[in-house]
Amino acid sequence: MHRTPVVAIVGRPNVGKSALFNRLAGRRIAIVEDIPGVTRDRLSAPVEWQGRRFEVVDTGGWMSAPEDRLAERVRAAAEAAAREADVVLFVVDGRAGLVPEDAEIARALRRVHRPVILVVNKVDRPEREDALAAEFHALGFPEVVCVSALHGYGIGELLDQLVARLPGGGEEVAEEGEEIRVAFVGRPNVGKSSLVNALVGMDRVLVDEAPGTTRDAVDVVLRTDRRTFVLVDTAGLRRRARIRHALEFYSTLRTREALERAHVAVLVLDATEGPVDQDQRIAQEVVEAGRALVVAVNKWDLVSREHATDLARRIHEALRHMRFAPVVFTSARTGRNVRRILDLVARADASHALRIPTGPLNRAIERAVREAHPPADASGRPLKIYYATQVVTRPPTFVLFVNDPGICNESYLRYLEGRLRASFELVGTPIRFFLRPRR
Repeated sequence: MHRTPVVAIVGRPNVGKSALFNRLAGRRIAIVEDIPGVTRDRLSAPVEWQGRRFEVVDTGGWMSAPEDRLAERVRAAAEAAAREADVVLFVVDGRAGLVPEDAEIARALRRVHRPVILVVNKVDRPEREDALAAEFHALGFPEVVCVSALHGYGIGELLDQLVARLPGGGEEVAEEGEEIRVAFVGRPNVGKSSLVNALVGMDRVLVDEAPGTTRDAVDVVLRTDRRTFVLVDTAGLRRRARIRHALEFYSTLRTREALERAHVAVLVLDATEGPVDQDQRIAQEVVEAGRALVVAVNKWDLVSREHATDLARRIHEALRHMRFAPVVFTSARTGRNVRRILDLVARADASHALRIPTGPLNRAIERAVREAHPPADASGRPLKIYYATQVVTRPPTFVLFVNDPGICNESYLRYLEGRLRASFELVGTPIRFFLRPRR
């Protein structure tokens, strides 16, 4: 399998890198706000143009003189993305004109020895192209393309030049369904980014002690010997009442969109704080979205031995309505049980996509009914289950044809769910039942 070419978008803050990323990706992935520094992490998305497929990577604002530790790490991540890329799109602001910081970034890019296409963004009038191209040619890059990422102007020409600079060959695209999309969700600052980095083995996602470091949902591709995982690090989910401003609102929206696109969600809990109500709400949101669920209790290395047993009991009790979800006690800092997360994710994904043949399904239901009689209505008329069939996967959803759906209760459905889980080793996935009267 050939490696997919990678294209990195770099530039100083607020020049429109995320708008260009969204335009190339063909959908709104990155948050676009008129505030410098909104993008901190590296986002990636597949793009196809003229039969060529490549991965485009958005980066945080590149500052020549970072003001704090986080800004320095954002710059370092952007520079690393440029070094790893096959082609670099260096975005500048056509409205602001050439500024000294652009020249500083240009000098740094020449040191990474990668092909660079200079993209002059925010050019809404074609008559300005020649003057702007001449102005920015002073940066020393031969290829200059004027675009408006917001309105789509010049994007076709940019893609033509970009594809012409890509290395030969391309990735043989895996069949759809082979990769497992995994969304890491949880409250702010519980260690989601740290776990993703520990799994990948490199700092692809920014980690800082300040809550809210991750603002976008960040995709990281991880290939093992057997499977390909797309790990999606998401912004921390707060209660709706605590979402105070637009940026936090869009971050939360991106997290929920990432959850909708995922196959499996890894709910990350903070072992030093123990389970809280918001953890339960997020778990419930995962189940309502129909996603498979694995619970990773991070920072377990900070829990003393005398408290470990009690804490584990409290966590299992807090998530008692999601007993189907496996729980792993892990530490991103020490690496404890980190790889086990992938094993549990793969099992949960297999259960999530499992289709049970009608014969074995009905035999399992018949055994369950023999061993625990169904409920009856007030007149003593018992529930009768005539037939069961699975209608969809992800999650496994079953229709039970019965004499009267009103007789059945939640307790008996939970019993049937437990029997199906035991019979078919359904781990980590919710199960849904629909009752229909037989006609």
